[in-house]
Amino acid sequence: MNLIPEIVTQSAELTDWRRHIHAHPELAFEETQTAAFVAEKLRSFGIDVVEGIAGTGVVGTLQRGGGNRSIGLRADLDALPIVEANDFEHRSTQPGVMHACGHDGHTTMLLGAAAYLAASDTFSGTVHFIFQPAEENEGGARAMVEAGLFEQFPMEAVYGMHNIPGIPVGEFAVKPGPMMAAFDIFDITVRGRGGHAAIPQQTVDPVLIGTKIVEALQTLVAREINPQEPAVLSVTQFHGGDAYNVIPDQVSISGCTRCFSTRVQAQFEQSIERVACGIASGFGAEIEFSYERRYPPTVNSPTETESAAEAAIAVSGATAVNRAPKPSMGSEDFAYMLQEKPGCYIWIGNGDGEGSCMIHNPGYDFNDEILPIGASYWSALVAQLLPKRD
Repeated sequence: MNLIPEIVTQSAELTDWRRHIHAHPELAFEETQTAAFVAEKLRSFGIDVVEGIAGTGVVGTLQRGGGNRSIGLRADLDALPIVEANDFEHRSTQPGVMHACGHDGHTTMLLGAAAYLAASDTFSGTVHFIFQPAEENEGGARAMVEAGLFEQFPMEAVYGMHNIPGIPVGEFAVKPGPMMAAFDIFDITVRGRGGHAAIPQQTVDPVLIGTKIVEALQTLVAREINPQEPAVLSVTQFHGGDAYNVIPDQVSISGCTRCFSTRVQAQFEQSIERVACGIASGFGAEIEFSYERRYPPTVNSPTETESAAEAAIAVSGATAVNRAPKPSMGSEDFAYMLQEKPGCYIWIGNGDGEGSCMIHNPGYDFNDEILPIGASYWSALVAQLLPKRD
């Protein structure tokens, strides 16, 4: 690998920063301590800082030379509502909250790049270091965009990065087009007529009707979605009833869908409602239905993807960069930024050693070995996109 020596020598400090953030996790839009930590570090590097964007978002701006081009580099700040199972020294100090997705590492890698770029003379132009709140389920990227991120900090393109356990240390994966799926949620309330479980003929049983709806929803991907369109529908909640001998008046069903196109999103919304209404009506029940489009698909633009791949190759070599990974059915709210600006979302390998279980797992931990790799990637990308003038 061709890591930047100044960043490598900073590895121990980067590890300290990362573990400090890991030990003090905060949920979406509550990242006050994390944001303050980031802002303090950026200012110590001599970078201009604006805080409070979309609540707890932070943007640091660094200008060098006379270049008039500008780009944005984004990391995420928030943790997850998970009880940490690890027992190492830097485990979470916040009950029921942990960095189970690696945002502590993402933030640290971008801080490492900011520190190096502020102390060096390797580019000409403007870099905006974007530290975004609330990536987990709450759409912090959308909130930052709506708060005027791109108006306040003009940039021609924006770039993001996420660690992936299972991809070896030192390797990257990136491709143009869809990288991650859209994420939508749905809620169905089935309203029947409750009664005594000993005389079910006098009821309109919402439990029975709900099970029929759940079963039928599984046919949508198999029989209504084009088999060449990747799509997933998962029912994840079924609630109803409070007693062994009472058929309840209603049950609630909830779940999510994943796909890569707005057309399939619309098809899901229409089909779920149609199936639920039809089944409920056939049994004499009614439904309430809601469908919320949470995150759009994460779609990389071709030119920016090529730039990201070239920067990754500069750091790790051509054989360590997968240029055709399979898109993930997971989702990422960086997609909102990519709807506004061209850009690229790249995966960096988190390895397969200790702490390499998949993200969103109570035993997960970010691999500190890749901190200088990610920081070197960000720095190489800046030098490539904003070259110094002769």
